[in-house]
Amino acid sequence: MTPQELTPYLSSLVKNHLQLSLMLWGPPGIGKSSIVADVAKQNSLELVDLRLSQLAPTDLRGLPVAENGLSRWFPPEFLPTKGVGILFLDEINMAPPTMQGIAQQLILDRKVGSYRVPEGWFIWAAGNRKSDRAAVFEMPSALANRFIHLDLVPDFESFKAWGLRVGLSEQVLAFLAFRPSLMHQIDTQRPAWPSPRSWLMAHQLRSAGLSVEPAIGPATAGEFDAFCAIYEGLPDLEPILLGKSKSDFPAEASARYATVLGLIVRAVEVDQAVNALSWLVAKAGAEWVQFYANDLFRLMREKGKFGDLAKKISSKADLKDFARNMRDLIFSA
Repeated sequence: MTPQELTPYLSSLVKNHLQLSLMLWGPPGIGKSSIVADVAKQNSLELVDLRLSQLAPTDLRGLPVAENGLSRWFPPEFLPTKGVGILFLDEINMAPPTMQGIAQQLILDRKVGSYRVPEGWFIWAAGNRKSDRAAVFEMPSALANRFIHLDLVPDFESFKAWGLRVGLSEQVLAFLAFRPSLMHQIDTQRPAWPSPRSWLMAHQLRSAGLSVEPAIGPATAGEFDAFCAIYEGLPDLEPILLGKSKSDFPAEASARYATVLGLIVRAVEVDQAVNALSWLVAKAGAEWVQFYANDLFRLMREKGKFGDLAKKISSKADLKDFARNMRDLIFSA
């Protein structure tokens, strides 16, 4: 399952009040925790994010306190006691067996010690697989059988859609469109390697004028820096957005990716978007026009400008063939 598929799936569980315990599997750095946080925010739910690998058994079970000759377990203050939300048990299989045993009681019975999970709360968990070279413990079959299991895989289209939405560097997105295999590539020999999480760090480093190598490693950083140098030779994008450019579409593949992503990021207004589309229809092949249109249409819909965009495209004589050929894309965006 890709990140783009996972978000609506989790939202469907919430909207249908399916309080099934859920285990989310996936390699490190692909955004499992971020997706759960986004789903909580979109559905107006509280989120309690517990990293079980960093807790001791008493942190979750609570402390025994003598009361009237008996021991009573006082639960920790971070566990929810009211409202609705998601209790997210992250890194569950990095926790030692004793912690997993306590988590099993929480997941199975929705209680541990004297604490009970409120009715309106979902219990979800996440962890890495052994194949991801993560330091994990084997999950007991009794615990595994308490969950429904979802496998999350790295996916560039999902990352690109997220990156465009949050304003990630166009150079990062253009480079990964050109070299999607470098979006997530574990390097067992080095501590720094590319992943969606480390590309966000690379974006932040680059914005500060610093080398991206500490985030994504030397090999990937070398390729990325070489790609960024291509930007010096790109056609001027501003005249294209104004509908005044006579520049040709670049011949080199990496420059083509850079040009199209640059136009997508810069096409904020409907007129700019349509001018760039007209230029691509006239200068580039259908593959590049569709690449531009796919992301542009999604962004314009998110901004509430898609209706105006569709009307403008339909009114342009030079885009009538595009509108006819791309009707399915337009109405599914």
